[in-house]
Amino acid sequence: MTTLPVPTAQVKAVRRFNRFFTRRIGVLDPYLGSDLSLTDVRVLYELAHREGLSATVLQRELGLDGGYLSRILKRFESAGWLRRTPNPADARQSLLHLTEAGHAAFAPLQQKSRAEAAALLAPLAPAQRAEAVAAMARIEALLDAPSARPTRTVLLRDPAPGDMGWVVQQHGEIYAREYGWNMEFEALVAGIAAQFVRKFQREWEKCWVAELDGERVGAIFVVRKSATVAQLRMLILAPQARGLGLGARLTDEAIAFARARGYRKMVLWTNSCLTAARGIYAKRGFVLDKSEPYEGFGQQLVGETWSLRL
Repeated sequence: MTTLPVPTAQVKAVRRFNRFFTRRIGVLDPYLGSDLSLTDVRVLYELAHREGLSATVLQRELGLDGGYLSRILKRFESAGWLRRTPNPADARQSLLHLTEAGHAAFAPLQQKSRAEAAALLAPLAPAQRAEAVAAMARIEALLDAPSARPTRTVLLRDPAPGDMGWVVQQHGEIYAREYGWNMEFEALVAGIAAQFVRKFQREWEKCWVAELDGERVGAIFVVRKSATVAQLRMLILAPQARGLGLGARLTDEAIAFARARGYRKMVLWTNSCLTAARGIYAKRGFVLDKSEPYEGFGQQLVGETWSLRL
């Protein structure tokens, strides 16, 4: 599996989220108001919920240093929270069990942890709570054992109900966040999408929606400008799908479709600030025909017209 370089901005985003979340859940404070560390409580949790673990299994699953875990377990034994029994499958190891005193020590910590998690979600509306929990599950799924997923599933398909709204939303959100464009651009895209649906010519026009692991991440459109000219429109790629070659693949599909339909030329309009898209077009033989400054979408921009002889 090829490991792609991680952009600095994404590294900073993860670190920023880590700082935010550890502060919100109180990891930097005395954990759960006790004298125990977060690691201590994590070990207690595993022992309370999984009877008869060995120290080796516990070390591996928690990713702890062996010596560090050994010192924690000795402290628990000294406090009367932990007892060991022989492992019938391996005489060299013992099985670990929480005593009644250990369960009594852990119970209020577990209850407080549950109360703090509930307090974190309580200010949110029910729909927002569901969204937050789903986002956590998504992050967990994406980051859990990535090496176990040597390939990712990419699908290019025809549009379905809801896809046009997604295309408009993505254009509005991404261009506002990354370029500061206002809602005029979203309105422009909405109009193009509506016209594509209302005046769709099946033999001459096409839209591809890209999915990555079952999630929509991109789209591109070919529309009929004249009997001999096709227009490439609304290439969009979500940030999580960048660097995988999907933008190039979508563009290649659009060019191949235009050639198969007998178009002699393909044209497109873009802006000079969209360097990634411009790079894709240039590599496929598009040439810049016209460049013109203008004021639009709340910014001073340079519009560009490109063309490709098919």
